Order: sequence, then structure tokens, then C-alpha cells
Amino acid sequence: MIARIQRRFALTRNGAVNLVKACISCTVSYLVIAMSIGVLYYFTCDVLGIMAGTMQNVGITMYLMEFVVVLVLIFAAHYIQYNMTFLNTYTESARLRIGVAEKLRKFPLAFFSKRDLSDLTATILSDVTGMEQALSHFIPEFVGSIISTTLLSIGMFFFDVRMAAAAVWCVPVSFLLVALAQNKLSREGRRDRQVQLVRTEKIQEGLETILDLKANHYTAQYLKEVDQAIDHCEKSQFKVEITNALFVVSSQLILKLGIATVVIEGIHLLMKGDLSIEVFMLFLIVASRLYDPLNATLQNLAAIISCNPKIERLNEIEDYPIQAGKETFEPANYDIEFRNVYFSYQKGKTVLNDVSFVAKQNEITALIGNSGGGKSTCASLAARFYDIDKGSITIGGIDISKVDPEVLLSKFSIVFQDVVLFNTSILENIRIGRKDATDAQVREAARLAFCDEFVEEFPDGYETVIGENGSKLSGGQRQRISIARALLKDAPIILLDEASASLDVESETYVQQALSRLIENKTVIMIAHRMRTVANADHLVVLEDGKVVEDGTPEELLEKDGVYRRMVELQKMSLEFCL
Repeated sequence: MIARIQRRFALTRNGAVNLVKACISCTVSYLVIAMSIGVLYYFTCDVLGIMAGTMQNVGITMYLMEFVVVLVLIFAAHYIQYNMTFLNTYTESARLRIGVAEKLRKFPLAFFSKRDLSDLTATILSDVTGMEQALSHFIPEFVGSIISTTLLSIGMFFFDVRMAAAAVWCVPVSFLLVALAQNKLSREGRRDRQVQLVRTEKIQEGLETILDLKANHYTAQYLKEVDQAIDHCEKSQFKVEITNALFVVSSQLILKLGIATVVIEGIHLLMKGDLSIEVFMLFLIVASRLYDPLNATLQNLAAIISCNPKIERLNEIEDYPIQAGKETFEPANYDIEFRNVYFSYQKGKTVLNDVSFVAKQNEITALIGNSGGGKSTCASLAARFYDIDKGSITIGGIDISKVDPEVLLSKFSIVFQDVVLFNTSILENIRIGRKDATDAQVREAARLAFCDEFVEEFPDGYETVIGENGSKLSGGQRQRISIARALLKDAPIILLDEASASLDVESETYVQQALSRLIENKTVIMIAHRMRTVANADHLVVLEDGKVVEDGTPEELLEKDGVYRRMVELQKMSLEFCL
């Protein structure tokens, strides 16, 4: 049962256990409240007995003591219910968020290429928040009221079958009406989610591209598109609320008919002499107590149904296969070998086709070729950002598909063309390369990466906060910080993806000098378009349309009338033309 609840509401095992406890506590709470009806019933019977002359004393003291006991029990039940629902729910909410984030951390990049980041952010924040509300307010109260109502209804049938039928007939009808609307409510919820996602993406797009919008005089058109997205979102929300109201309010109206049928049937039986006034009063009291919580329960049922799309998205993340492998990785050497590798980002669209080459330790292996040839894909596969479709990639003879990705990446230092920096100090941005590094070690790595040259210009030096994604720094300065990270990490394998492609001459000089220090005695895979950048490489792999078309040293490939030679000649012609 726990496993089914865990799956039904996308919970952890502890969350499922706590949900059961919350439902039990709500049920007990409702039943304790119902105890007051029994005390009130017997008190009414005694009062009516005195009025009829069949009793002499009501026993006020005894009834006061019973009411006090009931109040104490109600307080205790509500206290336990609060702890079982709200406190446990907030704990589960934290577990869910951390669990989703941890699961995402272990996913291959293929997952993120298929999902919008705004959608994933909404899942972690909005969906978990929606489930938090469902777990604390909707589900326990719904289950508790259903169980307690069922028990009260059974008890009423023991007093009088006819009055009980008159009181409870509307309950299953009301719930059936809301249940029949489940598909409609779920469908509208999914549609509303997509509309909200479009609105969020449009706003996020404007924040990220504000410079381009202004530079191209597109601000007015963009704002018009944002207004349209917000209008669609408003209409969608209105439609969802109307759909909920249509079924929930209709079912609540049917529920209210129960009081009318109790009164009508009760008066009819009283007039026939088939019902005592005490039992009639009991059913009136029970009916008033029965329908009020059920009105809220019907709303809870609609809210639970509307949570179905959120649960589906959370379960989708839970079900997605993670990248896993051995927790240890100590190869004899760091030669990287691609052997008959096939890979595609999308099924049926092959990106790499039977690729084979070896990047040896203590050598620089440069991947070159035209755009779209598969260079960056090879580098990503070597670090197991993606898993290949066919073939094998080994490091020191060990298949990397058998190694945990985080353990594998501990052996890599990667310098991308597009550097990602954080809105913290220069010192802490470099320390990302090795979290346990001392300030002295961080500063030494920065010095080797020629960061001193620009850090000294800031009043706060290495404590300077560099803004979101290093907005206070130039491209060359950001690149040197990235290299300093790699130097600090001192991993045996280096991936360089166009590390100096977009830099000016002065910045490129600094970066190239820093890179020369970084790659000493390492296995280096370099991706570059400039032929002068790879002229000193030990080994060239020329990729074209996802295949290796040439493989050898620069000297060997220059002697051939092949792709590499044509690329060198074309770049020489381009430089001469510019001069």
C-alpha cells in the first residue's frame, strides 16, 4: 500500500508513510468532534424527558464533565493532526525538492536538451509547492472526512434506516459528479500549465535579451507579445476556475438537498408516529455536522484531481533513467580511445558515424573540421555528458559507460569558449575548481593563469564581486578565470573547446600562455577552428559529417591533398585578403 501511495502522489517512502499518518489523524479528529453529537443527543433526550415528566434530573454536572473531556480530546486530536499534516508535509516538501534536484544532477545532458529550463524550474518550485498544499490541506482532510462520514452514516443506519437514507443519498451523488469531471479538470490543468509556461518563457526571454531588443528597436513588439501571453494566461486561469466551480458548486448544491430531505422525511415520519422527536433531533444535528465538512471535501477532491498533471511531471523525473557506474576510477593511463562510436541526439539523426581515434596521454589531440562535423560532440561524449548509441569510449582501457559520471569528471578539467561565472568574488569563482583549496593555492593558480594582471586593477582585488556571469569582466578576463579553475583542479585530462576563439590579440596571448601551463603532462583534447591554434598539436583528427576523414600529425596531413591542407590554405587566403 505504501508503494502505491508513494507512486500515486509522487512521494518519498517517508512521505507516503507520513501521509497515511496524516489521514489517520484527520479521521480521528473528525470522529472526536462527532463525539460531541452523541453527548448533545443524550443531553437533549434528558431535557425532553424532564419536559415530558418522565425524568426528574438532567445531571448537569455529568454532562459538563463529558463536554470538558470531549473538548480536551478535540484539542489533543487537532494538535496531533497539525503535526501529522503541516509539519510532516513541510519536511516532505524539502525532501521532494532536494530529491528532484539530486535526480536532475545525475541525468545525462540528453534529458535537458529535450526539456525547457523554465519547465524544469516550474517543476521544482511550482509543482512541489502545489503538492505541498495538497498534502497539508487537501488529501488528509479528504480521506479523513470520507472515512468519518462513512462511519457516521453506518451509525445512522442503526438508529433509523429511512432517515439515514434521506440524509446520505446526496453524498455519493455529489462525489460521483466531481469524479466524472476528473478528465476534464486534468485536461484543463495541463493546458493551463502550458499557457503559464509560455508566459514565463516570454518574460525570461526579455530579461536575457534586453540589449538585443533595444539595439534592434524590437521593445514595443516584444512588450506586445508579453501582453498577449499574459492575457492568454488570464483567460486560461479563468477557464480553469470556471470548470472547477461548475462541477464543485453543482455537487455542493446537491449536497445541500440532504438537509431538505431529512426535514421532509422526518416530519412525514413524525406525523405518522413512526419516529420519535429525539431521533429526529439527532438526525438534524448529524446532518448539519455532516454536510459542512463535506462541502470543503468536494473542493479538496477537485484540487486533488487538478494535482494530477503535477504528479505526472514529478513521476516522469523519478522514472527517467540516471547515469550510474562504479564509484572508483583509477586507470593505468589516461589515453582516450573512441572505437566505432555512433551517436545521435535525436533518434534517426546520426551525428557521429563509426568514429575511431586515440587521444594519448602527454599529447595534444586537436579535433578540427567544419561546423557541425561532430567535434564538440566527441568532447562531450569523452566526458560522458551523453551516452553513446553504439561502440565504446575507454580511458586507460576502462569503458567510461561503467563509471559514475561525477567520478569520471573528477579526472577532467574543461575550458569552454562560453565561460560560466557566478555572482561572487573572483577568489570563490576560481575555488570552484577545488573546493578545499586554500586561499594561497587559489592565488597561485590565478597567477599562473595571468589573472594578477587585471585583478590588481580592482580596489578589492580577489575579493571583488564580479556580477552575474562575470558582467564586470572582459571576455579575456573571464577566460583566464576559467583557466585558473582548471589549473587549480589539476586534473589529468583537459578538454579545450574553442578556448580562445573570440578573444582579441592581447587577451589571446595571455590565454595561450596560461593554456601552455595548463596542458603540461596531460591528455589534451582541443577543439579549434583556427589552424594556427592547432599547428603545435601532436595529433590531428579531422571530422566531416560525423566521420573521421583524416588522422595524423600536422606534418603528415599537410603532405596529403586532403581536408586539413585545404583548410590551412583557405585560412591563409583569408588572412592575405584581409591584409
